Amino acid sequence: MADRGCPLEAVPLPTEVRESLAELELELSEGDITQKGYEKKRAKLLARYIPLIQGVDLSLQADSRTTGPSQTAAATPKQPKSRPTNSRDERFCSDVHTEAVQAALAKYKERKVPMPSKRRSALVHSSVDTYTPPDTSSASEDEGSLWRPGRLTSTPLQSRPSVEPWLDRVIQGSSTSSSASSTSSHPGGRPATVPSAASALTGLAAHAHIDLHPAPPDVTTGLGLGEHLHCERPQVASVRGVPRGCSGSILETADGVPVSSRVSSKIQQLLNTLKRPKRPPLKEFFVDDFEELLEVQQPDPNQPKPEGSQMVMLKGEPLAVGTPWPPSLLAALQQWGTTQPKAPCLTALDTTGKAIYTLTYGKLWSRSLKLAYTLLNKLTSKNEPLLKPGDRVALVFPNSDPVMFMVAFYGCLLAELIPVPIEVPLTRKDAGSQQVGFLLGSCGVVLALTTDACQKGLPKAQTGEVVTFKGWPPLTWLVVDGKHLAKPPKDWHPQAQDAGDGTAYIEYKTSKEGSTVGITVSHASLLAHCRALTQACGYSEAETLTNVLDFKRDAGLWHGVLTSVMNRMHVISVPYALMKVNPLSWIQKVSRAALVKSRDMHWSLLAQRGQRDISLSSLRMLIVADGANPWSISSCDAFLNVFQSRGLRPEVICPCASSSEALTVAVRRPPDLGGPPPRKAILSMSGLSYGVIRVDTEEKLAVLTVQDVGQVMPGANVCVVKVEGTPYLCKTDEVGEICVSSSATGTAYYGLLGITKSVFETVPLTAGGSPVSDRPFTRTGLLGFIGPDNLVFIVGKLDGLMAVGVRRHSADDVVATALAVEPMKFVYRGRIAVFSVTVLHDDRIVLVAEQRPDASEEDSFQWMSRVLQAIDSIHQVGVYCLALVPANTLPKAPLGGIHISETKQRFLEGTLHPCNVLMCPHTCVTNLPKPRQKQPEVGPASMIVGNLVAGKRLAQASGRELTHLEDSDQARKFLFLADVLQWRAHTTPDHPLFLLLNAKGTVTSTATCVQLHKKAERVAAALMERGRLSIGDHVALVYPPGVDLIATFYGCLYCGCVPVTVRPPHPQNLATTLPTVKMIVEVSKSVCVLTTQAIMRLLKSKEAAATVDVRTWPTILDTDDIPKKKVASIFRPPSPDVLAYLDFSVSTTGILAGVKMSHAATSALCRSIKLQCELYPSRQIAICLDPYCGLGFALWCLCSVYSGHQSVLVPPLELESNVSLWLSAVSQYKARVTFCSYSVMEMCTKGLGTQTGALRMRGVNLSCVRTCMVVAEERPRITLTQSFSKLFKDLGLSARAVSTTFGCRVNVAICLQGTAGPDPTTVYVDMRALRHDRVRLVERGSPHSLPLMESGKILPGVKVIIAHTETKGPLGDSHLGEIWVSSPHNATGYYTVYGEEALHADHFSARLSFGDTQTIWARTGYLGFLRRTELTDASGERHDALYVVGSLDETLELRGMRYHPIDIETSVIRAHRSIAECAVFTWTNLLVVVVELEGLEQDALDLVALVTNVVLEEHYLVVGVVVIVDPGVIPINSRGEKQRMHLRDGFLADQLDPIYVAYNM
Repeated sequence: MADRGCPLEAVPLPTEVRESLAELELELSEGDITQKGYEKKRAKLLARYIPLIQGVDLSLQADSRTTGPSQTAAATPKQPKSRPTNSRDERFCSDVHTEAVQAALAKYKERKVPMPSKRRSALVHSSVDTYTPPDTSSASEDEGSLWRPGRLTSTPLQSRPSVEPWLDRVIQGSSTSSSASSTSSHPGGRPATVPSAASALTGLAAHAHIDLHPAPPDVTTGLGLGEHLHCERPQVASVRGVPRGCSGSILETADGVPVSSRVSSKIQQLLNTLKRPKRPPLKEFFVDDFEELLEVQQPDPNQPKPEGSQMVMLKGEPLAVGTPWPPSLLAALQQWGTTQPKAPCLTALDTTGKAIYTLTYGKLWSRSLKLAYTLLNKLTSKNEPLLKPGDRVALVFPNSDPVMFMVAFYGCLLAELIPVPIEVPLTRKDAGSQQVGFLLGSCGVVLALTTDACQKGLPKAQTGEVVTFKGWPPLTWLVVDGKHLAKPPKDWHPQAQDAGDGTAYIEYKTSKEGSTVGITVSHASLLAHCRALTQACGYSEAETLTNVLDFKRDAGLWHGVLTSVMNRMHVISVPYALMKVNPLSWIQKVSRAALVKSRDMHWSLLAQRGQRDISLSSLRMLIVADGANPWSISSCDAFLNVFQSRGLRPEVICPCASSSEALTVAVRRPPDLGGPPPRKAILSMSGLSYGVIRVDTEEKLAVLTVQDVGQVMPGANVCVVKVEGTPYLCKTDEVGEICVSSSATGTAYYGLLGITKSVFETVPLTAGGSPVSDRPFTRTGLLGFIGPDNLVFIVGKLDGLMAVGVRRHSADDVVATALAVEPMKFVYRGRIAVFSVTVLHDDRIVLVAEQRPDASEEDSFQWMSRVLQAIDSIHQVGVYCLALVPANTLPKAPLGGIHISETKQRFLEGTLHPCNVLMCPHTCVTNLPKPRQKQPEVGPASMIVGNLVAGKRLAQASGRELTHLEDSDQARKFLFLADVLQWRAHTTPDHPLFLLLNAKGTVTSTATCVQLHKKAERVAAALMERGRLSIGDHVALVYPPGVDLIATFYGCLYCGCVPVTVRPPHPQNLATTLPTVKMIVEVSKSVCVLTTQAIMRLLKSKEAAATVDVRTWPTILDTDDIPKKKVASIFRPPSPDVLAYLDFSVSTTGILAGVKMSHAATSALCRSIKLQCELYPSRQIAICLDPYCGLGFALWCLCSVYSGHQSVLVPPLELESNVSLWLSAVSQYKARVTFCSYSVMEMCTKGLGTQTGALRMRGVNLSCVRTCMVVAEERPRITLTQSFSKLFKDLGLSARAVSTTFGCRVNVAICLQGTAGPDPTTVYVDMRALRHDRVRLVERGSPHSLPLMESGKILPGVKVIIAHTETKGPLGDSHLGEIWVSSPHNATGYYTVYGEEALHADHFSARLSFGDTQTIWARTGYLGFLRRTELTDASGERHDALYVVGSLDETLELRGMRYHPIDIETSVIRAHRSIAECAVFTWTNLLVVVVELEGLEQDALDLVALVTNVVLEEHYLVVGVVVIVDPGVIPINSRGEKQRMHLRDGFLADQLDPIYVAYNM
């Protein structure tokens, strides 16, 4: 952030102001005061203390919410006092922190970031009008464009000629300078403004000086901008009026699409926010292969380093000698059970706070004995005892039944069984339940003990048995209520137990990754721990302890179940359910000692008002079990403030620190037990992130205030070691992991020897490398340091540590900052999860929060942007992803907290289902490779010389020579197709040429040679008479696929007209299909339209008139019933170079282009195909293609007439009602050769995947197919062709039959596999090298490998060369360049209307700049390479394979590299199972990813992070915008290719009706 260097100095607040603030907070949380009232009062209190920043009075308004309906919602009615349901859990919230966060936020003026747009409803949209939202971009506050005037340049613009034309160009909106990042000013000094619609492209008002940038820089790279940025935060104003001088002209994109939409203004906002400077650029690299270098963060030379001396080991006081300790816990139980049977041991409360049962020591002893006897003697399996001493037993007890748990626990100990207490599984899929099952399985648990009520509540299978939970071993369930137990005989006694090294019990713990481990505690440790706790807490016999914690594990178990029995104490157990209903219940029951968590103190604070009869004067020790958490200090302070007046003494509050591995680590002693006075440390957050302790005054913003957790336990030694690597001792001012050496720690992770050694047997070393002690230490997982008076301070947990770059941040601290952001009480019950995910070799911070059910979109977005600013300001770290989920949907841990690892798992799997997402990859990801600088190109001559020296041949190849192949006499005879048809009608009149099939597979029409000839004559006659056309006129043929189309084509040739085939409009979708028809008719200058009666009516219909001007159609003739007339003479062209027909098609980049085909080219094309596919009159081929352009048209209309073979025509549309039509036809007519498109192949693969068996039963057999070719103008889709081959292998399809063709606008057929020649080969290339325009062959399966399949064999008569895209010099073998082609069937040029032929002239008549400069080539516009293979072709030469990589027009230039959209799309589709399709394009240097969601709309937002992650990981690109749409939105042309530019235009014009649009920051 620009002004991070000068943090705002906050004034320390006087105590009375603080108290008033605390009261205000409390009133607000209880709903006693409205949000507005709260803000007013708070502002008044703070007005004197907050400095004015940039002349703006920061009255700390929580958010500048627009007045309106949202304001009324804030005035909530009074809440009932029982439980503050809607207040967030303020455990994290300290006043100091809140003030710091508010002050930090005040520095940032409310920065507008583009708000994601979300579909309002999932209603079915009937028409376009219903869902194109009104364009409100200039009127509404939140959508307005963003202007930040930077510092104005002093000289008026006129005096800078070098700059001005560029500025003009930007303001007019040429798309090249879209990312302009500079300031403009008028001579009058007012900042320039532009209407918000036009702000789509012009990013003029960022912060850079204009004179420093002669050319518009790329804003998204983050390089080169850093030096010119100023430190003020510019003001943000929403521009509403259109200023003079800018006539409000709508901008256009490169393809002339008006951009007047909300989308573009949002993109502009996004660009403007991205222009803020990034973190400083980093210098060094590590090499991730040689292609691209990821930056590796180097330590900052100015970062704080520890300067203290090396710490010394800290020794606890010795365990008291002379006290008569019992020899073991069971001995103590037996003693009290027999000598003091009436003494109360445990009182259980119900949810009303009444005591339901008091267990006495006598009862505990007798019931435990009964249970021990039953376990050892009454349970059998196959006549063997089920259990033997040392076996593990699961204890499954609810939190409301401490009595039965205690009996079960001691019963197991008496029977020498090892209890494993776990939570009650509620459903089959509890969060983390599978991991618990894994623990039980690894412990070999076969028996679970539970209560009757609990057993009834567990989910049951049909047999009535308890179900086996997911991942759990099969268990026998035993109910331990009295009636199920057998009374032991008088002479039965359990084995006497000494406190040995044997395991006493196993406590479970869930690690950061979510795996559950069991920590074993031995009898000796158990006893030593009870003794140490007794001494440290000063427990005395028969004392009463109030326990609010979970009694199954951790401090609740240690104090409330174990230590209490040792001292014959009476424990009052307060269940969680009672705390939820009555948070004061524990205070009402309190006597001498109490055991609580910060949460319980906080809850009771909120509930205490109006309760006058509370007294805490009897309390001698209040143990705060989570004293190690950063937010415990604020709970303790607040609790003391409120309850001091009720008799609470300050020294009573005793925070303690514990860990599952080391048990209790430290506890604060009251002064009567010899404890020093408590201390606080105010530490610099930035220092902590480097692992260094810097005590800070409270004036700084970014501080962490922690309290001590007291002294080390009696009999323990403690030291602090470095977190990573060898456990060297830390220096005194360094944060490290606390390690404990004592007889009272856990002993191992059950069954995990490796990690046990590293955690339970650590040997800390001094700087010299010598061990500190001869006894091993246990790592606690707590991070901290030893402060004055040998007090222990904890600043975080190893589990919550996130290492971002070279700094470490604690998840809890980030949560605390996020919670301090919101005076508007936005987060539901304070439920926030923070964790890190690894993306691109570094940890990235993810924050997930539950939002209140009544939060509006505006609220949530405002909160998110404020959280980002607060975290950036206080922790100086960026948040990678911020997600909001609906209230109560995050996975819960057993006691209602958030199950972090499960949340992370769901985030990564895409099953979190957030309702709002904000990703900030632009700010966080600073280790991307440097953008590639284009090197000065090697000249074409040097290139050739280089290849010669390297022994590489030039990349050129050709098909077979035409001259050798057949008598050129026939070729001369067959120069004009009209002549060929007449000749065939004369010599073989009844030979069938065409069969057209319908959806049922029946032949609907046929055409023999003579029928076709006669029909063509009739059409020619009609054109001459009715149409009065002259020779050379253009005629549009608008027909459905069929014989009529073919006949009218030849009719046109017969009368000398030039046919143009046009796909008819779709009657259900006129609005989008009719304009294309109209456009082709106009652009081709057709003077007449031939069509059927039905289509003619459609073209002139009322519906058509709504989309196009129907009065401007040329003459429309229908050919349904034309009279049988002959033409006087059939036209014969004067020369073969005369135009035969026009071929119009829409390219994948959305450009409509028509090419001119001469008669010579037409016959040459047919001849090449005939030779390659060995087509003779006796052959039958099946064609499932659209007949309107390219190779599809040639195969459908031209080739049969030329070669005389029979074509079985299958219109692809018919497959929609009968998917198996094409394959059945191939099988029925035994076609050796068949052609289809990718969309047909995809339909068959998806639609027939499960039906191959049924097809085989119907007799479909594809073994006749020699070659099945996919007609395409793109890189072969290997996955599709392979899955098609695999799927239909069962029907006899040979694996080598499927191949692809390659053609393009300049030459519709360059490669075709044909029937002879070697099989198509596949190579694997490195995808990263491709981005640099290099080909690097790699092994299959190597990382970043991309399979490329050869696109068929080069046709006879075709020559191909690979040329450099810039220098136009020839390239060597296996080099990537543009494919150039020379052949007799090249088209002769573009047919365009606007005289732009000069632009594209070199597409058809290019010459190499060096080498063979005579040959004329056509440029295909596709990148590819040639590679000589080991195979030999028909002529015995080594075969040259052509590999097509992709269209040059489609490629994306990003970060100086060339990306092919298909590669990014493939990665994205793999990211989540509900992504059905994907398309990418760029817009103003931002990568936009559109994904089709095949699933529920609530899953939509899961995709945003997954898409961003995968593109970063695999392509090193930051996604700018993620658009999630319904299936079928991405437009596809007839060949099955994505129309990415149409999609882009639709997106910018706001026509996609997306489910969600996320603008990544």
